[in-house]
Amino acid sequence: MDFYEKAFGARDCGRHFMPDGKSLMHGLMKLGDSFFMLAGEFPPHCLSPKSRGGTSVTMSLYVEDVDTLFDRAAKAGCKVIMPVMDQFWGDRYGVLEDPFGHSWSVATHKHDYTPEQMAALAKEAFAKQSCGQS
Repeated sequence: MDFYEKAFGARDCGRHFMPDGKSLMHGLMKLGDSFFMLAGEFPPHCLSPKSRGGTSVTMSLYVEDVDTLFDRAAKAGCKVIMPVMDQFWGDRYGVLEDPFGHSWSVATHKHDYTPEQMAALAKEAFAKQSCGQS
């Protein structure tokens, strides 16, 4: 929980520990206007993505200033998966992985496009990505 306070500015809303007084049984955090809950690892049922070999889920955050939050999270120990860039759907967007293996996309919405504009911008973006691929 301390990591999420440092990296994303999340607020600790309460912690409950196992009888050993050390293992986190339940933690509640608030980030912006949303809450998320976490727990420590309790094999074999409660494991982190790192212990499971990866994750198929990405937590998505919309924030006022993606560049500042992204930099803060990277300096706190998140691995940069995709640097912040302007995207065809109108967001300034990047992806991080926290030290526990959780994937976080972080974005600030910058532009509203019509469906036609977005389709044209997507076509252009994917054409750039597929250079050299058949």
